[in-house]
Amino acid sequence: MLGELKSKEFRTNLLVGLFIASIITSNLLGGKISEIFLFGIPVVFSVGLVPFALTFPITDIIADVHGRKKAQEVVYIGVTVLLFVLAVTAIAVNLPYAERSWITPEQYDPVFEQSLRIIIASIVAFFLAQMHDVFSFEFWKEKTKGKMLWLRNNLSTIVSQAIDSTVFMFIAFYQVSPKYDVSFIISLIIPYYILKVILALLDTPLVYAGVKWLGKN
Repeated sequence: MLGELKSKEFRTNLLVGLFIASIITSNLLGGKISEIFLFGIPVVFSVGLVPFALTFPITDIIADVHGRKKAQEVVYIGVTVLLFVLAVTAIAVNLPYAERSWITPEQYDPVFEQSLRIIIASIVAFFLAQMHDVFSFEFWKEKTKGKMLWLRNNLSTIVSQAIDSTVFMFIAFYQVSPKYDVSFIISLIIPYYILKVILALLDTPLVYAGVKWLGKN
């Protein structure tokens, strides 16, 4: 039993579980909007960004130890999970309330009910960003001959986060009102993306530790 818990397969499954937990948590918590000041500039962001940021180092760790194919499988699992959560949430929100329910529709529905456009934007952005991250990480791994993990990790993640932010913002909010034109959405993306880049740089030690932990015999 102890040997099974220490096996590489168990450690890989544990990372996949954390990956799934991160994307589910990011969607559950994503409705809360927070604000911090970054270099004196107010940055408004969804708190779901914090667990979502963990998905990129996890796929990088798996890609470095197991290769691109395994990392792609993890991304496919993630998309399937998002679709499943979407379907189950839609069913739960639309089921009728009992008279003795201690939670009212006004308390429950706003937390779990999102517009279809935002949900689609989230899934499309997640898939494109994660697939790019896997391909880019493998590309830089070949170019660096398996060295400079910090470079591979950051180059793949920083570009992938740009894809995620841009795709999500434009699909979710473009022309929802006349104010949300191209220039306004870009003004929303820039500070949000800077925060993502900072988180990507901070996860570099985590990637090194994760690769060493997962790759050991």
